[in-house]
Amino acid sequence: MCRTLAAFPTTCLERAKEFKTRLGIFLHKSELGSDTGSVGKFEWNSKHSKEGRNFSEDVLGWKESFDLLLSSKNGVAAFHAFLKTEFSEENLEFWLACEEFKKLRSATKLASRAHKIFEEFIRSEAPKEVNIDHETRELTRMNLQAATATCFDAAQGKTRTLMEKDPYPRFLKSPAYRDLVAQASAAPASLASSSHAEPLHT
Repeated sequence: MCRTLAAFPTTCLERAKEFKTRLGIFLHKSELGSDTGSVGKFEWNSKHSKEGRNFSEDVLGWKESFDLLLSSKNGVAAFHAFLKTEFSEENLEFWLACEEFKKLRSATKLASRAHKIFEEFIRSEAPKEVNIDHETRELTRMNLQAATATCFDAAQGKTRTLMEKDPYPRFLKSPAYRDLVAQASAAPASLASSSHAEPLHT
């Protein structure tokens, strides 16, 4: 994690700047639904419009609860970009991997994927080792002996709690997200203003 500017002065500042820039591009592309194209990982999900949730509602909803953030494709992308600036994206990536894992129906695929997830995120000294206690790690190891869709539930729950209590509040307080909220809040007013300003044609 980037704890001080002295630790990673150049990289941290560059990542923070990149995060704010990408969110700015995301807002510009998505504002009022004027453009549904993709910008890197910030791809507007057209399903939201079908569900009656526009861009502003989506962004403002992220601060209402962590569940709303995780249920939003754009929210997850924004949160992931923020976590990368703190060098702590492994917990979210593990949580997402578990969500995809639980969709598998083949026992063979479950077993194979379970071991890959364990090797990548759970085992000691894993490339993207998540922050869980020894008991949870060992429980997960035992669960792999007969892998099921729920074998990572304990570890996934631990990482979710950690994210909600630690980086999530920092994400909500970050200048980039606060700017995004301000612009999203102003979007409905801007739309109403422009609609009243346009003359009627008969």
